[in-house]
Amino acid sequence: MKIIMLGAPGAGKGTQAKMLADRFGIPHVSTGDIFRANIKEGTELGKKAKAYMDAGELVPDELTVDLLIDRIGKEDCANGYILDGFPRTLNQAEKLTEALAESGNIDFAVNVDVPDEAIVVRMSGRRVCPACGASYHIVNIPTKVPGICDRCGAEVVQRKDDNPETVQNRLDVYHEQTQPLIDYYKALGCEVDVDGTQSMQDVFEAIVARLEA
Repeated sequence: MKIIMLGAPGAGKGTQAKMLADRFGIPHVSTGDIFRANIKEGTELGKKAKAYMDAGELVPDELTVDLLIDRIGKEDCANGYILDGFPRTLNQAEKLTEALAESGNIDFAVNVDVPDEAIVVRMSGRRVCPACGASYHIVNIPTKVPGICDRCGAEVVQRKDDNPETVQNRLDVYHEQTQPLIDYYKALGCEVDVDGTQSMQDVFEAIVARLEA
């Protein structure tokens, strides 16, 4: 089973990808992990990617697709995989479809759908402890003492990436670049919409029900 996870930043697709990987016994493949592994191993593709990253530039789509195809060609992906963080653009999706022409295209593109307003609330409510790294949420996982880490007693903070203005900017980029993927995979007949405003477990069960239907 070949699955792509779609959804806005903060929709919870990464968490669902890991749960689905465990459920179906297939690898959870993220582009970030692929980049790090290839750079660490010093592969030719890794060296090329590192050159762009060191220069502060985005890794070109062609190279990203090459790295991804190399990864899903490994033995552990023989029975399927879950792609998290790729494709991010329509161009990447089209190149992936071309690359998979012989082995068979994606089976499901799961769109974890959460309204922008809910995303802003979710992400702007996140807090982290700069001392020990513990994560909290002012509504869902509050600290026992307001503003103080349960684990080490340090003051928790809001990351710059999680302030409402930054979150909205990230959502704007998502809608412009990534949301067209939903229409692309819908046209291919493999897009599946799931209500991401439910609890984590309910979202997971809804996805599994759709995939096994």
